[in-house]
Amino acid sequence: MTSSPGNDPRIQSATERQSLTHEVESATRKASWRLLPFLMLMFVVAFIDRTNIGFAEEALEIHAGISTAAYALGAGLFFIGYAVFEVPSNLIMYKVGARWWMARIMVTWGIVAALFMFTSGPVMFYVLRFLLGVAEAGFFPGVIYYLTCWFPRRRRGQATSLFYLGLPIANIVGSPLSGALLELDGLFGLRGFQWMFLLEGLLAVAIGCVAFLCLPDRPARAGWLSRAEREGLENALAAEAEVKEQTHRMRWWKALLNGRVLYFALIYLTIQVAVYGLTFFLPRQVSQITGQEIGFVVGLLVAVPWLTALVSAAFVGRYADKRAAYRRTTTFMLALSGVGLSASAFLHQPVLTMIALCAAAIGFVSAQPIFWNIPTGYLSGAALAAGVGLINGLGNLGGFIAPNLRSWVTETFGSEAAGLVMLALAPFLGAILVAGTAVLERRDRTEHPSTPST
Repeated sequence: MTSSPGNDPRIQSATERQSLTHEVESATRKASWRLLPFLMLMFVVAFIDRTNIGFAEEALEIHAGISTAAYALGAGLFFIGYAVFEVPSNLIMYKVGARWWMARIMVTWGIVAALFMFTSGPVMFYVLRFLLGVAEAGFFPGVIYYLTCWFPRRRRGQATSLFYLGLPIANIVGSPLSGALLELDGLFGLRGFQWMFLLEGLLAVAIGCVAFLCLPDRPARAGWLSRAEREGLENALAAEAEVKEQTHRMRWWKALLNGRVLYFALIYLTIQVAVYGLTFFLPRQVSQITGQEIGFVVGLLVAVPWLTALVSAAFVGRYADKRAAYRRTTTFMLALSGVGLSASAFLHQPVLTMIALCAAAIGFVSAQPIFWNIPTGYLSGAALAAGVGLINGLGNLGGFIAPNLRSWVTETFGSEAAGLVMLALAPFLGAILVAGTAVLERRDRTEHPSTPST
């Protein structure tokens, strides 16, 4: 829906703007309650299915002959399939709408995730990890694009942060769940890791079937909004998109070649190196520092860093929205993540190590949703769908780089600490790159004074 001169919120009277602001606020509050919990649930299940191999690492080595190097390669292959199909998937969602496409994504990835129970060797492991990436491609950038269809920019930072709470929740819930399912070993003749893959995969299938009923494509199709709320929110979003079109108008394919979009992708790559460099090996790291075998107890301990990140992320998103301080907040949180990862490499006392891991998790969990407000403030329309897909696809190659880089450095130097230190360099680099976007913003404001500050 486009905004005509007669209803453009930028040129209405003060009374009309106040009324519109009230309707927009009311509509976004309802959208937050209606949409964000379900989107968060989808993210929780997605993240569990892509990272639960961390709990199956030892079992796969024993029962499927998958070595540490093969595990690292397979863990990363998910992100190759994910990256290749991100942009096509997001463009399809832009055409057909979120409800049908999100449901399709969840059902197919749930089926592939369940098939991991049949893993019998490295080749099958590689194939299934690649196919899981293909099946899930488009989910995350699709949600980022979907949020731009519901939340104006000054409300989107908090909305994205609330959605991102799915990441720590996935680890808070998923870690003990996966650990507990491993202890079903032998039930009905299935091994523990088979129960884990089967049940967590089928959960995604079930939620995908429900998604078709719960996700209206746009405010105009939401029966739970009043007519005034639908029109007010659509007009506000249309006016915001018009400003971006006037400043950075481009076709979707040009977004794939745009230097700034590639710069954003590099930033996101550094974040994902930190995220997955820690996530894929956290169960083993916690097991080593506590002397506990990987199971339910280790699962509970692994949940601690994610619990602290859960508490902090919502507050950080609210702060960034109130201050419109997306760049500064992202820079600080990435630096905090780098400090936490570095410290965890050299601390040998379990409590201090856990504190360092908590700092790392707080940093990158809080940084990610705030970061997305920078590129989504630059692009619109099909270019936004394509650009977000490219940023997320290329950025998530960090999930391929991280486990393999950590494994290679650890084996080369014979030290787990060396692998962690190498990964810690990534968020520090990301902080520098985010700070560098200030130069691009100053150029934009010189050429287009209406460009918003980040």
